[in-house]
Amino acid sequence: MSEIDTTVVIVGAGPAGLTAANLLLARGIDTVVLDRCDRTQLVGRSRAGLLERRTVELLAENGLAGGLHAAGAVHRGCEFRAEGTAFFTDCSAHYDEIPQWVYPQRKIVADLLDAYERAGGAVRYATAVDSVRGYSEHIAVRCADGTVIRARYLAGADGQHGACGDGVPDDAVTEYTMRHEFRWLTLLAHAPPSAEHTIYAQHRNGFAGHLLRSDSVTRFHLQVPFGESIEDWPDWRIWSELRTRLAKPGWTLHEGEIFSKNILEMHSRVTEPMRHGRVFLLGDAAHIITPSGGKGMNLAIADAAEFTRTVTEHLETGDENALDRYSQRRIPDVWKAQEFSHALLHMTHTYYPSDSPDAAFRQRLQRSRLWQLRNSPAYARNFAESYIGPPLAGLPGAAVEV
Repeated sequence: MSEIDTTVVIVGAGPAGLTAANLLLARGIDTVVLDRCDRTQLVGRSRAGLLERRTVELLAENGLAGGLHAAGAVHRGCEFRAEGTAFFTDCSAHYDEIPQWVYPQRKIVADLLDAYERAGGAVRYATAVDSVRGYSEHIAVRCADGTVIRARYLAGADGQHGACGDGVPDDAVTEYTMRHEFRWLTLLAHAPPSAEHTIYAQHRNGFAGHLLRSDSVTRFHLQVPFGESIEDWPDWRIWSELRTRLAKPGWTLHEGEIFSKNILEMHSRVTEPMRHGRVFLLGDAAHIITPSGGKGMNLAIADAAEFTRTVTEHLETGDENALDRYSQRRIPDVWKAQEFSHALLHMTHTYYPSDSPDAAFRQRLQRSRLWQLRNSPAYARNFAESYIGPPLAGLPGAAVEV
């Protein structure tokens, strides 16, 4: 059995873990990064790619945005389609001309891996974690290969089913969870984008989404009833529903080979606090959010930035209160994103059964939200600020007790 001593051990080489690794290494803080996947698996995952303002600013300020600026695309807003009408919300115009960027998560991961390894860091690939022991400065991470990594701080960025979250005592945290009343068929197709922006379409058959990925690949979402499976959705039916739900006079849907499709049962979760002792939870280990609005990766990277700030401050000052501030600073931002994602879901989806009085009332509320987004500058400004995200220096402060 081998043993490794370090200052910070990071479990999970996704956006949260790798951002933290790069930021810590640049500050001269020793790190060990490990992940159960190999490099090919890490950079092969097809995930979201909508980057908030603060994410772009953080990557740029730390020399990590070269690939983004070379191959990413500026994203200014989104189009809403419902009841035979369509309108484009130019979020940048409502928010001081600040854009978002579209850059696939797998490329972010590849860029962060390259940067970390160029700077002298090493990722222990294909290394599963068996257990986490200790929550003080004497943390021990036992790996499946027998290696034990001892550290003063642990960043648990290994996802919602990871060993780090499972290792935190149940009575040390509270989990807030919600199962959503909508589910998606999500797919990727070898098809060029049919528009230069995201499209959210509300239709009596259900929601449909058109999301940008690259010049040759587009992601689509379809709201599907509970009880239906992948087998109920052959490619011909998918394209038929997309044409129907996304229909707009004079507009053409670009079709192509569907190379990935999955049913997504949507749920949300927030763990409070996001820390126990010197074990810190980042990304999906701390919170799950629906894909609506593209907030997941951005929250994970914001977690990494705050974790780095917390560790650096604690090492410099020894102030134990600094450890508490990680969760205090992150929780308000996480809930703000959850509220926005939830509101966007209910702005665009169809309620079943559609002939029930409750569904009819809620669809009218939905129309009001869309009407306000189209006609109220104040409403549109608030939507744009939430969609594009805050500046890097504008993250929420400590939580306020209510």
